[in-house]
Amino acid sequence: MSVTRGGIKDDMKRAVFLDRTRKLLCPSILSSDLADIAGSLKGLENNYDMVHCDVMDGHYVPNLTFGPPVIAALSRHTDKPLDVHLMVTNPDDLLERYAEAGATTLVVHVEVLNHAQRTLFRIRELGCFAGISLNPSTPLETIKWLLPDLDMLLLMSVNPGFSGQSFIPQVLLKIEEAKRMIDESGYPIRIQVDGGITTDNAASIVRAGADMIVAGSAVFDTPSPKDAATELSHIIRTASLRL
Repeated sequence: MSVTRGGIKDDMKRAVFLDRTRKLLCPSILSSDLADIAGSLKGLENNYDMVHCDVMDGHYVPNLTFGPPVIAALSRHTDKPLDVHLMVTNPDDLLERYAEAGATTLVVHVEVLNHAQRTLFRIRELGCFAGISLNPSTPLETIKWLLPDLDMLLLMSVNPGFSGQSFIPQVLLKIEEAKRMIDESGYPIRIQVDGGITTDNAASIVRAGADMIVAGSAVFDTPSPKDAATELSHIIRTASLRL
């Protein structure tokens, strides 16, 4: 199967990711109204940047979530880029299907990869940005030699599988170390952080080096998701101005 990508809409989505002057808020639809995901996103209006899609297979993590048909349907209802996080044991078998469904980024877990460079090359070949995710206890050393092949690094700040968990505080030091490693490499790699992010800790996470913030419960499990997204966007952009 091959994937044809391009066109104005796709270019605009890629431009969001490529604008390195901008810190990105990526609400996680795992915490949205799953009976009306498109409606949940519409309710945020334009107060976010990308849509974070947690794909879970019931093997690598306990839950089951979104298959390619759901991602394809969602892509028809939003102009925002789709940030697809594959928490699965067999990502290589699924890359083409999620790329075809409309993913802008494809993120895979280093813990399950047999040939990481080959996987990342294939993601880019499919026209998506290539990301690697590390669980909280997985050392940065595991991706040291993958930096030329990466567009983004996702640092999990909870153990994956469930929404609503608390941020693991020692991950702040990991973010700082990752930022130093990436800066020294010279490669334009974004750092995304996912898990337990709130209005109380978002600024410190950005100051540590993150430029993509995933928030689920902090947006959707609030009286006004629109107001929550607006506040989080303001916090992460204000924090970035102070760097």
